[in-house]
Amino acid sequence: MDFSFSYYIGLSGIMVFTMSGALAALEHKDHHHDLFSVFFTGFITAIGGGTLRDITLGNYPVSWVRDENILWAIFVGFLLVILFPGILAKLRDELFLFDTLGIGIYTVLGTRIALDHGVNFFASALLGMISAIFGGVIRDTLMNEVPFIFRKEIYATACLVGSVLYIILNEWNINANWNLVISATVVVGIRVVAVRYNLGLPKIKIFD
Repeated sequence: MDFSFSYYIGLSGIMVFTMSGALAALEHKDHHHDLFSVFFTGFITAIGGGTLRDITLGNYPVSWVRDENILWAIFVGFLLVILFPGILAKLRDELFLFDTLGIGIYTVLGTRIALDHGVNFFASALLGMISAIFGGVIRDTLMNEVPFIFRKEIYATACLVGSVLYIILNEWNINANWNLVISATVVVGIRVVAVRYNLGLPKIKIFD
């Protein structure tokens, strides 16, 4: 098994996405919050994008079935939310912490996995983006909320930019670990700036 820097960063991304989903379930005013519902929402947030990517690539068994450490990372993220809900909710609300870190990490790792499977650059960029956003789409749908990709602030576009940057730096033979850090940081930076300053792409006007 690969125990590289990127592997542990990937586990960190799974953990923070679990925390994002579990907190969303715990705080939702219109839903019953038992342990299973909180865990399941965190779980599906963490594995949703990666599972769709693996299915698309024919990468079986999918990652969370193949690697039990992913399930441990999910369990740790869930446990932290149960033990420290107030502190973690404050960090998330003030710093956009968990969802933003999660999409940064998932974007670049999803892109790398697609490239490793010999997928063309365009499809690799899209799969990197899908890896990052699809778990959140499922989470928001379960919570009966409008998914982030349909809200004003830049979200999926930040992932796509980071994915394309990763591919470019990979072609330039930049060190893989530095490429991961740089590209993920760009995704996080774009997302934070977009939320802080309420930035979005131009709206398409529909004419009668």
